[in-house]
Amino acid sequence: MILELVEFNSPKGWTRQQVVEDARHVIGKWQGNKELLRKHFLLELNGKTGAGVYIWPSLDAARRAHNEDWKQAVIKRTGAAPTIRYFDLFLLIDNENGTVSEFPDAAEIKPSAA
Repeated sequence: MILELVEFNSPKGWTRQQVVEDARHVIGKWQGNKELLRKHFLLELNGKTGAGVYIWPSLDAARRAHNEDWKQAVIKRTGAAPTIRYFDLFLLIDNENGTVSEFPDAAEIKPSAA
Protein backbone atom coordinates (compact mmCIF):
# COMPACT_ATOMS: atom_id res chain seq x y z
CA MET A 1 0.00 0.00 0.00
CA ILE A 2 1.32 3.48 -0.84
CA LEU A 3 0.74 6.63 1.16
CA GLU A 4 1.44 9.71 -0.93
CA LEU A 5 1.98 13.08 0.75
CA VAL A 6 1.49 16.08 -1.52
CA GLU A 7 2.28 19.55 -0.18
CA PHE A 8 1.68 22.85 -1.94
CA ASN A 9 1.46 26.57 -1.21
CA SER A 10 -2.00 27.89 -0.47
CA PRO A 11 -2.86 30.74 -2.84
CA LYS A 12 -1.68 33.98 -1.24
CA GLY A 13 -4.31 35.73 0.83
CA TRP A 14 -6.80 32.88 0.75
CA THR A 15 -8.86 32.19 3.84
CA ARG A 16 -9.58 28.69 5.12
CA GLN A 17 -13.06 28.98 3.68
CA GLN A 18 -11.67 29.75 0.21
CA VAL A 19 -9.34 26.74 0.42
CA VAL A 20 -12.25 24.51 1.47
CA GLU A 21 -14.45 25.81 -1.36
CA ASP A 22 -11.65 25.21 -3.88
CA ALA A 23 -11.22 21.65 -2.57
CA ARG A 24 -14.94 20.94 -2.97
CA HIS A 25 -14.54 21.44 -6.73
CA VAL A 26 -12.34 18.34 -7.01
CA ILE A 27 -14.44 15.94 -4.94
CA GLY A 28 -16.03 14.43 -8.06
CA LYS A 29 -12.67 14.00 -9.76
CA TRP A 30 -11.23 12.04 -6.85
CA GLN A 31 -14.40 10.02 -6.29
CA GLY A 32 -14.20 9.07 -9.95
CA ASN A 33 -10.64 7.76 -9.63
CA LYS A 34 -11.29 4.08 -8.95
CA GLU A 35 -7.66 3.46 -7.95
CA LEU A 36 -7.77 5.97 -5.10
CA LEU A 37 -8.62 4.32 -1.81
CA ARG A 38 -8.68 7.40 0.43
CA LYS A 39 -7.79 11.10 0.31
CA HIS A 40 -7.40 13.53 3.18
CA PHE A 41 -7.38 17.29 2.59
CA LEU A 42 -5.11 19.18 4.99
CA LEU A 43 -4.34 22.83 5.73
CA GLU A 44 -1.46 23.89 7.94
CA LEU A 45 -2.76 25.79 10.97
CA ASN A 46 -1.17 29.02 9.73
CA GLY A 47 -2.97 28.55 6.38
CA LYS A 48 0.18 28.84 4.28
CA THR A 49 0.55 25.22 3.21
CA GLY A 50 -2.05 22.82 1.93
CA ALA A 51 -1.53 19.10 1.68
CA GLY A 52 -3.18 15.95 0.50
CA VAL A 53 -2.67 12.50 1.94
CA TYR A 54 -3.61 9.81 -0.55
CA ILE A 55 -3.79 6.05 -0.08
CA TRP A 56 -3.09 4.09 -3.26
CA PRO A 57 -2.73 0.39 -4.08
CA SER A 58 0.47 1.10 -6.07
CA LEU A 59 3.08 3.70 -6.88
CA ASP A 60 1.97 3.62 -10.52
CA ALA A 61 -1.57 4.59 -9.54
CA ALA A 62 -0.27 7.59 -7.58
CA ARG A 63 1.93 8.72 -10.44
CA ARG A 64 -0.89 8.39 -12.97
CA ALA A 65 -3.10 10.65 -10.85
CA HIS A 66 -0.41 13.26 -10.28
CA ASN A 67 1.01 13.53 -13.76
CA GLU A 68 2.67 16.53 -15.39
CA ASP A 69 -0.65 18.15 -16.40
CA TRP A 70 -1.81 18.01 -12.78
CA LYS A 71 1.49 19.49 -11.55
CA GLN A 72 1.24 22.35 -14.04
CA ALA A 73 -2.31 23.11 -12.85
CA VAL A 74 -1.04 23.33 -9.25
CA ILE A 75 1.75 25.68 -10.33
CA LYS A 76 -0.75 27.88 -12.16
CA ARG A 77 -3.08 28.01 -9.14
CA THR A 78 -0.50 28.41 -6.37
CA GLY A 79 2.62 29.83 -8.00
CA ALA A 80 4.88 26.90 -7.09
CA ALA A 81 5.34 23.23 -7.82
CA PRO A 82 3.96 20.73 -5.30
CA THR A 83 6.25 18.53 -3.24
CA ILE A 84 5.40 14.84 -3.49
CA ARG A 85 6.70 12.06 -1.24
CA TYR A 86 5.82 8.37 -1.24
CA PHE A 87 5.72 6.05 1.76
CA ASP A 88 5.25 2.31 2.20
CA LEU A 89 2.07 2.09 4.28
CA PHE A 90 2.67 -1.19 6.10
CA LEU A 91 0.45 -0.95 9.18
CA LEU A 92 -2.73 0.99 9.91
CA ILE A 93 -4.54 1.31 13.23
CA ASP A 94 -8.13 2.47 12.75
CA ASN A 95 -9.58 3.16 16.19
CA GLU A 96 -12.80 4.50 14.69
CA ASN A 97 -13.61 1.09 13.20
CA GLY A 98 -11.67 -0.93 15.76
CA THR A 99 -9.37 -2.50 13.19
CA VAL A 100 -5.68 -3.02 12.56
CA SER A 101 -4.57 -3.65 8.97
CA GLU A 102 -1.16 -4.91 7.93
CA PHE A 103 -0.22 -4.62 4.27
CA PRO A 104 2.17 -6.79 2.21
CA ASP A 105 5.79 -5.89 1.72
CA ALA A 106 6.09 -3.07 -0.79
CA ALA A 107 9.61 -4.06 -1.90
CA GLU A 108 8.32 -4.70 -5.40
CA ILE A 109 7.03 -1.14 -5.67
CA LYS A 110 10.15 0.81 -4.73
CA PRO A 111 10.20 4.20 -6.49
CA SER A 112 11.85 4.22 -9.85
CA ALA A 113 13.64 7.29 -11.16
CA ALA A 114 10.99 9.91 -11.77
